[in-house]
Amino acid sequence: MSGKKVIVIGSGFAGLSAAIELADKGYAVKVLEKNAIAGGRARKFEAQGFTFDMGPSWYWMPDVFEQFFARYGKKVSDYYDLVRLDPSYAVHFGQDDVMKVPAKMDELLAMFEQYEKGSAAKLKKFLAEAEYKYQVGMRDFVQKPSLSIFEFADVRILTSLFRLQMFSSISKSIRKLFSHPQLIQLLEFPVLFLGATPENTPALYSLMNYADMALGTWYPMGGMHKIVEGMLALAEEKGVEIHLNEEVQQIYVPNGHATKVITQNTEYEADIVVGGADYHHVEQTLLAEHLRRYDESYWDKRTMAPSSLLFYLGIDKKLKNLKHHNLFFDTDFEQHAIEIYEDPQWPSQPLFYVCVPSVTDASVAPEGKENVFILIPTAPDLEDNAEIRERYYKVVMDRLEQLTGQSIRESVIYKRSFAHSDFVSDYHSFKGNAYGLANTLLQTAFLKPKLKSKKVKNLYFTGQLTTPGPGVPPSLISGQVVANTIMSDEV
Repeated sequence: MSGKKVIVIGSGFAGLSAAIELADKGYAVKVLEKNAIAGGRARKFEAQGFTFDMGPSWYWMPDVFEQFFARYGKKVSDYYDLVRLDPSYAVHFGQDDVMKVPAKMDELLAMFEQYEKGSAAKLKKFLAEAEYKYQVGMRDFVQKPSLSIFEFADVRILTSLFRLQMFSSISKSIRKLFSHPQLIQLLEFPVLFLGATPENTPALYSLMNYADMALGTWYPMGGMHKIVEGMLALAEEKGVEIHLNEEVQQIYVPNGHATKVITQNTEYEADIVVGGADYHHVEQTLLAEHLRRYDESYWDKRTMAPSSLLFYLGIDKKLKNLKHHNLFFDTDFEQHAIEIYEDPQWPSQPLFYVCVPSVTDASVAPEGKENVFILIPTAPDLEDNAEIRERYYKVVMDRLEQLTGQSIRESVIYKRSFAHSDFVSDYHSFKGNAYGLANTLLQTAFLKPKLKSKKVKNLYFTGQLTTPGPGVPPSLISGQVVANTIMSDEV
């Protein structure tokens, strides 16, 4: 085992996680990254004194990060300062109709009671069940490689299936307890990015509500890229080599084994290859056709999580009536979900999200200025051009200015957009998706694309298109799962 050469393609959370775990166990690991900065979708960029996180902005499930670093005798605090946000976020339902979601549980229960009498006790019940799902899910499900259904065939897991509510929808689960439409939207929003409407998302995913309301919303000072920087420091300590600006063009596979990974600059010898970049791209582009486990028809039938239209704005003044995280639900929640998942099209009246990290962190914007990140969730695989982006910029800014009671556009001194075509060009993202494979019932666990190649004996996959699924914590876990699978196969 010791000294075997591992090439990891891609330096996102999953790729770095796999690289660190394998290097810790004695493998000689090189990570090849096509872009000029590591982190995958969690890259950062700087412009005019602003520091922008390009992708993930929500820090949920802090226990996953603590457990990751603890594996190597480290703590999160060794790499970045973590603060809990309070309020966790604000939800704008209309002008002067804003729900500020408190971090403290007693205040949250009181807020629910104000909206709907008797709902505090119901929220306690709902979150108790959600905690059970979180604990069982994180302990018994996400740590498995999901190569076979028989991994799940032990009594403890089978007896949990009913209580986990795998076969009923989260929409029904929520509506059995709550009737106020704004409370329902608050509880349904965390699943909006999982890849289906709440009506078609298993009630298992109320575990996201537990992560939200019980475990809390946090922020690493300096930005989400501080997590990447911490992982890079740990990787370097373990002897991992990170090679930037090295786009892989081919995996060379003579006699069923990958022996080289070829970039535009270099040929890297390999005993083991881990595809931490987009699974579809690695398999369909970097491998010869006869070596692919899945064909294009298989991929076309997959249900993808949403894409996004993003705007990064530098504002030449401080803004009012905005928290760190802000959700704008002033239009039809259900209609937007339908236009993402059931009738894919650019949304007619989009919901949107605004992150203003400079509310919490003065380091990400020049003094007296504001760092603003705007996200509109959209269906993947849509036509994307400058005219469409500008149309939605106007729609969002009109509503943002109206709902917060201030002029903003005239103070924009920096603006950059990012959407489907950028996800494709920067990350080789399948159909320009932003979040990976949807967490539908038919794409859960062993029904996801396998993390181990069937035709190339030493090729593995990790990240948001395989086990356990999309999101930053699942990606960290995915890297560890694939590393453990590799080591098991080596025994």
